[in-house]
Amino acid sequence: MTRTSYNTEKSRLEKEMAKLQKKIQTLHAKQRKPKITEIVRAMRQYDITPEEIAAAFGRKPAGRAPGAAPRKASTAAKRVIAPKYRHPETQATWTGRGKAPRWITDAEAAGTPRDSFLIAAESA
Repeated sequence: MTRTSYNTEKSRLEKEMAKLQKKIQTLHAKQRKPKITEIVRAMRQYDITPEEIAAAFGRKPAGRAPGAAPRKASTAAKRVIAPKYRHPETQATWTGRGKAPRWITDAEAAGTPRDSFLIAAESA
């Protein structure tokens, strides 16, 4: 049995790979022709112009690309909420949403009503 050198074996495999790639391109072209015919038939049936297709191609696709990670749910733009309560000494503020800050809970535990910290009450 004769030994083939690395370069001759590599050359042989590259030629084989080139032949296979050519076969793939031919097969791909055969598969495309009927699809193109089908698309043209549908365009004629629905009076779709190539310009409309080009315009639709320019838009971002509604779905995600194959293999892409799922997108997170779209969040609305965050609005800035005006503070509703202000601590008289530290000037710390709270919007009144979410968990109450410690200075509010401590004051309520001491018997001070939450309404005494209202910002509207300060300006009146």
